[in-house]
Amino acid sequence: MTTVADTQRTVSALGLFERWLSLWVALAIVAGVVLGNLVPGLFGVLAGLEYASVNLPVAVLIWAMIYPMMVAVDFASLRDIGQRPKGLFLTIVVNWLVKPFTMAALAVLFFETVFADLIAPVDAQQYIAGLILLGAAPCTAMVFVWSQMTRGDPAYTLVQVSVNDIIMVFAFAPIVALLLGVTDIAVPWETLLLSTLLYVVIPLLAGALTRRHLLRGAHGNADDVTRFTARLKPLSIIGLLLTVVLLFGFQGQVIVTQPLLILLIAVPIIIQSYGIFFITYAAAWAWRVPFPIAAPCALIGTSNFFELAVAVAIGLFGLGSGAALATVVGVLVEVPVMLSLVAIANRTQERFPSA
Repeated sequence: MTTVADTQRTVSALGLFERWLSLWVALAIVAGVVLGNLVPGLFGVLAGLEYASVNLPVAVLIWAMIYPMMVAVDFASLRDIGQRPKGLFLTIVVNWLVKPFTMAALAVLFFETVFADLIAPVDAQQYIAGLILLGAAPCTAMVFVWSQMTRGDPAYTLVQVSVNDIIMVFAFAPIVALLLGVTDIAVPWETLLLSTLLYVVIPLLAGALTRRHLLRGAHGNADDVTRFTARLKPLSIIGLLLTVVLLFGFQGQVIVTQPLLILLIAVPIIIQSYGIFFITYAAAWAWRVPFPIAAPCALIGTSNFFELAVAVAIGLFGLGSGAALATVVGVLVEVPVMLSLVAIANRTQERFPSA
């Protein structure tokens, strides 16, 4: 039987691990790039394990990351979401009325003006298209990881992500079509629906059933849930690190052979990420949104649904296209950038209301 002392030791060890998380992620990035070049065949096999453009090994690892967070969701608190509409309002406005258009503007600025002498016009249009796809696809899975790292409200984060998913079904194609000037864009609905099922619905059901079992135990109470999730937290971190290894391993050869191009594509993505975060975070601060809602709200807008963006880029422009490459660079940039933003949020939380 797990004692309180055991739980405290687990939490303490995790705290030590989390304090050095940036180092572990950096090592995972290096490991992924090195392994991707040493054993490309292995990563080729793993990359081929997919359905509807959703990579199944990555899906399993993301599931491992977010399952413990879903156990922490208190469904009874969902009825109170309507009493705190500010965070949800900011999420909708930033993700659908701001983010796609600022990403498109930055892409055009850099690839048609700033980098015009470095990249051929035809290639530039491909990279612009890829960045537009990234900007129009807000995160649906990894945001649960970032929310947990800022001790965000898990129930509110779930609602924010769910609303984004519903809007995405109807708004993604029209927004991308408008920004790309494409009227017959083919959205891979299988990818969208399967990703939502894998990254939200299944872990949510598993978490709800687990929480119900814990609360109905012989001594079931909220402390049992807390102890259980504390024991599972290392699983989330391990899942994150293995996901980083896989993602960087998939693109290890591209990173080594085209480092300058990767850097050029990364510049507008990084500016967009920090810009969207600080716009949302500042708006939440000015509006007195509590920190457990404000932090995930800003991080949702910053992170991207890279599975959908990559799939649409491949479907529209081809596997070896510049558009596909641009969406992949978004994957490479996301983890380090998001970790830095989590750190900024945690260091400034005292400036927000706590509840």
